[in-house]
Amino acid sequence: MAFAFEVGKVTFSYALDIKTCEGISVGIGKPMRSQVGIIGGGPAGLLLARKLALAGIDVSLLERQSREHVCSRIRAGVLEWGTVEQLRRADVSNRMDQVGLAHDGCILALDNRTVRMDFAGLAGRSVMVYGQTEITRDLYDALDASGIRIFHRVQDVEIQGAAMESPSIAFRHGNESKLLNCRFVAGCDGFHGVSRETIPISARTEYLKTYPFGWLGLLSESPPVSDELIYSKSKRGFSLASMRNRNLSRYYIQVPVDDRVENWSDDDFWDELRRRLPDEFAESLITGRRLEKSIAPLRSFVSE
Repeated sequence: MAFAFEVGKVTFSYALDIKTCEGISVGIGKPMRSQVGIIGGGPAGLLLARKLALAGIDVSLLERQSREHVCSRIRAGVLEWGTVEQLRRADVSNRMDQVGLAHDGCILALDNRTVRMDFAGLAGRSVMVYGQTEITRDLYDALDASGIRIFHRVQDVEIQGAAMESPSIAFRHGNESKLLNCRFVAGCDGFHGVSRETIPISARTEYLKTYPFGWLGLLSESPPVSDELIYSKSKRGFSLASMRNRNLSRYYIQVPVDDRVENWSDDDFWDELRRRLPDEFAESLITGRRLEKSIAPLRSFVSE
């Protein structure tokens, strides 16, 4: 637990280990200042920091995980075209434009029946296959080059004076407690972050729907089974054949929400995926070395 309070222009800080009730550090110093303090070092927080920095606004960014952890998380790999254009306007699209795969459509399948959805013909837009991990690396590189102040592995983050004209963020970084005074605080720390909880419950309305299933995903060092993504529904459940590049595939199958990764060997996964894909694709599926396997529970959530 971290405490920070300001007397005049001097900040007194104290960190307490709540497990041992022992003080970790006592520090005295001036508070830091930024026009905008951003909580959350994922794509949303990083892109916001980049766009503000390009506009000449002083920014500081806080992230509770290490950079290595953030850059290794396996997340979504398909970008809507509006996001592609945002990355280009933020001047962080060079690598995406070089190695990303623009897709003009996808395949929808019901058992063995397939239909191609022509994005370009129907909507005049495409999508871009480019992994979130790659976007994160590109944005970190750009922020480093701009000298943006970034704190990783922060703990005990607390937004103070959120309803005031000049809020601040108290947090612990290593064994040192810090205070960041801001003109604005941007909460980009997602569902489990502190930002949403800072808003009084009386001032927000939340809607949550959880689903009785999740997606068991496997990242494979193998060529994709199709040049475009396949969304397939069968009597055995949903499956998705996606990709990260021409030699890296991402596949999903629907499983009960209480299922466990340990219940699925790689062979079991491949066998079940083949049963759920249309025959023409199941027969040509190439398996490869598994790089990652996990289950993502699904929910819909809105806070307003």
